[in-house]
Amino acid sequence: MANAKEITKLLLKKYPNPIIELKFKNPLELLVATILSAQCTDVRVNEVTKDLFKKYKKADSYAGAKLSTFEQEIRPTGFYKNKAKMIIKCCDQIVRDFNGKVPGTIEELTSLAGVGRKTANVILGSAFGKQAMAVDTHVLRVSNRLGMAHSKNPDKVEEELVIQLSGKKLTHINLALILHGRQTCKARKPLCPDCVLNSECEWPDKVAA
Repeated sequence: MANAKEITKLLLKKYPNPIIELKFKNPLELLVATILSAQCTDVRVNEVTKDLFKKYKKADSYAGAKLSTFEQEIRPTGFYKNKAKMIIKCCDQIVRDFNGKVPGTIEELTSLAGVGRKTANVILGSAFGKQAMAVDTHVLRVSNRLGMAHSKNPDKVEEELVIQLSGKKLTHINLALILHGRQTCKARKPLCPDCVLNSECEWPDKVAA
């Protein structure tokens, strides 16, 4: 069984101050940016939101946006028609049900259009400073390779990781796992010989040094 304590120690030694790469100033901006980041790089999202956040400052601004105009404003992020509808609907719900403020619980966040557990946990962890485990493709891959998780289902992986990892540093570990997946434990060409977790990794296909 994977040694979660040792993995955490090594991971946080390499990434002592991990932060989310999406740029935002408040929970609403992070919510919008996270929805836009689906099937899109954080770099591209940041390019789009640089101007978007200047124009749309509150939930009611998005809720009242003209769909065709908004679609073109977010077009570079891909799947823009669906994302535009989701963001407008989501913000309409925030205005109607939460007095224009992004809610701060997993139950309330997942009641919003376009917000699943991953997005909700991103917001809870990085915008509200709560301890949360957002399972994206990187966390899913890395945790399964390490032997900390044993499922392709993000919700089940989240449950496994929360049980094993320190609740006080959950968000930090989450962000470190994402960075590790992007920089070292890549999907196609993982840099196993250079990996700080090599000795703890249970992946049978890891590349030999």
